[in-house]
Amino acid sequence: MTTRDLGRLGDHVRAHRVQLYSSRLKAAQAVGISKDTWQRVEEGLNVQEVTYAKVERALGWAAGSCAAVAEGGEPVLVDRTDGVTPAGARRRLSEETVRRAAFEAARAKLPSAPIGDIDAFSDELVEVLRRSGDL
Repeated sequence: MTTRDLGRLGDHVRAHRVQLYSSRLKAAQAVGISKDTWQRVEEGLNVQEVTYAKVERALGWAAGSCAAVAEGGEPVLVDRTDGVTPAGARRRLSEETVRRAAFEAARAKLPSAPIGDIDAFSDELVEVLRRSGDL
């Protein structure tokens, strides 16, 4: 990626990373690279091609998205259900999916919590997301 706009790529990577991870370290750990290598990508510095593939995986981008962004295009998001979704498109989750995910997470982190409390938490989460327009 020597003649491409790596600064543009870095800006896109940073913007997507902050939506998905609490830190560079978490993003880097998710795909087995160092925080410093991830930082190099975000700063628009050249890294090995294999690193770009790992960044794509961490961000849920299709293969080749880093090159596309560096050449002025947009990343393509990988959708777990049917392959590929254009970048920027938001996958809407069903109430049942959110409720089930909240329940499973609460049971994993709060194994002694009463089931009724976990159900109430799940219902409240669904309601909060519905009011915010995210569901």
